[in-house]
Amino acid sequence: MADWRTDPLVRGIALLDLRPRRVLAAVAAGAATLGSALALAALSAWLITRAWQMPPVLDLSVAVVAVRALGISRGVFRYIERLTTHDTALHGTTAARANIYRRLADGNPAATMGLRRGDLLARTGSDVDTLGDVVVRAIVPIAVAILMAIAAVGILVLISPAAAVVLAAALAVSGIVAPVLAARAAREAEQRAAAARARYSEAAVTALDHATELLVAGRLGDARDRAATAEDEAVRSADRAAIPNGFASAATPLAIGASVLGSLLIGMELYGSGTMSPMALGILVLLPLSAFEATSALPDAAIALGRGRIAARRILAILDEAADVGPGGDCDWAGGGSLTARELRCGRPGGRATAPVDLDLAPGTRIAVVGASGAGKTTLLMTLAGILEPVAGSVRADGLELSRIRADDLRRHIGFFAEDAHLFDTSVLENLRVARGDVDERQARAALVAVGLGEWLAGLPDGLDTSLDGGARALSGGQRRRLLLARALLSPANVLLLDEPTEHLDAGAGANLLRRLLSRDGLSGDTPLVGADRTVVVVTHQLPEDIGVDQVIHVHGAAVENPLPNSAAASSFSDTRGRRWSEVEGHTDT
Repeated sequence: MADWRTDPLVRGIALLDLRPRRVLAAVAAGAATLGSALALAALSAWLITRAWQMPPVLDLSVAVVAVRALGISRGVFRYIERLTTHDTALHGTTAARANIYRRLADGNPAATMGLRRGDLLARTGSDVDTLGDVVVRAIVPIAVAILMAIAAVGILVLISPAAAVVLAAALAVSGIVAPVLAARAAREAEQRAAAARARYSEAAVTALDHATELLVAGRLGDARDRAATAEDEAVRSADRAAIPNGFASAATPLAIGASVLGSLLIGMELYGSGTMSPMALGILVLLPLSAFEATSALPDAAIALGRGRIAARRILAILDEAADVGPGGDCDWAGGGSLTARELRCGRPGGRATAPVDLDLAPGTRIAVVGASGAGKTTLLMTLAGILEPVAGSVRADGLELSRIRADDLRRHIGFFAEDAHLFDTSVLENLRVARGDVDERQARAALVAVGLGEWLAGLPDGLDTSLDGGARALSGGQRRRLLLARALLSPANVLLLDEPTEHLDAGAGANLLRRLLSRDGLSGDTPLVGADRTVVVVTHQLPEDIGVDQVIHVHGAAVENPLPNSAAASSFSDTRGRRWSEVEGHTDT
């Protein structure tokens, strides 16, 4: 028998960090709401039948006041139930996102490498919201329905055990059979809907984030069409998932009718035999109408559980992969040493691998990686950072395999900064503190000025405290790259692996920034951006001819050209700084 603790939904709900006190408060408010309705139905039935007997008005005064009080309390408790339930769910989704981000940050970085950005956003966004819906639409309604069913059947037992059995059977149909049928019928359709929503998120994010590039390439219309098609498919899938819910919802009215009719027949027989009073008969007939109010929400609760299980499975897929950090990872590394690669071949899972490359990154080394888009430049950086496992060969830091170094030490001393790194919808200062949490305003301002954003910063209404509304959409492409570069400069890493830091800048500004980034001594008159003791590896499409680096690696398709300086085919020449360069078949290297 499978352990219930391994169920994806149970594990997913655990991410919400639900506090029992909050959940119990929501259940209590819901029970009070439907309890008021149940008591109102019973008291109204008694009041109607008792008034038919025309007793003195004073005999009815307490019941009249109680009916009014129950009618008012039902609305009050409903409002309290909504507040407590949604408060619990919102706190839960906030905690879930914090838990997911923490696990992804502390886990295997390769866990999210195979996901497109839109799919990742769907898993951390809408899927987490779906888990929160489980609290509002499933956990609390199911608990309340159980309490109300027990209360309603218990009241009828006191009046007529036979009618109580009929009510219990009808409640079972409405509260168990109908939800099970709805969940089973909707499961397959909902799986298609989740996949369709993920495709829509992926297509929409691609169209929004790369609108400028797509417009220039004449592909923006195609991207929008793909997003619209994916949205239509998501809507159709959601509609298909709603059809079984409609059939299941029809079971509740049928169960209500059967229960009322059964209670009426039993009550008439007892009344005819003189063993039941008119007031008891009225309660017997009208009470089931309120009892089914709780179970009518259970088909939707079952579907919410199914959706939550699918969402939890998608979230846990990346969390489990992030938790799989592989063997080793128990060695300390102080950083500041050398990083070496021998016969290193790089590649993403299921993709092509690069040709072998050897690297010696002593402290202060400056290396440029150039090549066409998709050639494998970024993959090389990610392998050097320990994010991707080498396809072949090895990467060592001071003689230690990267896989043996503690994750915290590795990320503290080797920093990979992606070209599409995320900018958050928060202040400029907090966006810079992503790299190092103790960055103060003086350091942040100096870094922004160094990368050429001084004038931009001076024009902001609140300076460093200005919020970047919409994140990256608040900046131009060039401003975004400069801000990401400033974030990299502020990081504590000894080895900086920078992916396209000057993309979207004009040729002159980009070349000047690269010179300062790769310069150690500032002999050209430009102030170096990085200290001479820190290692810098830069991926770029356009490397200025007059720039001085220790090594240039040319990546072409699935091959890495890393010619040796002493090759017989090489013709040597010197640059203005006295470094020796080699030219092999049109490609330069040290």
